[in-house]
Amino acid sequence: MRFMNVMIPGPYAEAGVLPDPEAFAAMGRYNEELRKAGVLLAVDGFQSSAKGARVSFATGKPVVTDGPFTEAKEVIGGYWIIQVKSKEEAVAWATRCPALKGDTIEVRQIAELTDLPPELQNVASRRDVVREATKKS
Repeated sequence: MRFMNVMIPGPYAEAGVLPDPEAFAAMGRYNEELRKAGVLLAVDGFQSSAKGARVSFATGKPVVTDGPFTEAKEVIGGYWIIQVKSKEEAVAWATRCPALKGDTIEVRQIAELTDLPPELQNVASRRDVVREATKKS
């Protein structure tokens, strides 16, 4: 099972406050622990939302809104993609994160092709063929 653990940072992140060197080092040690356990597939942090944009489709047509996004609960600070045996294991890894006060980690299972009904698996598998072809380009 693959899970994406999404970091929703406290308000400090959008205020432009970076973690102190020890907190940054602790996160590096946590990431290394995930890697050594063989569960880490990907990890990245994001720039401030001031450098981003959102594309919404409330009316069915795309509307672009440039950052920053003022609500801290709307901000994603980064993510880990891990492969583990259960949601409980994914949650256990999240609880070990050296998060800062005010941070939240959302644990979400990644949908696999086999999770879809057969009629959608056929459509999705064609999408995966296109995705693989574009990786080779």
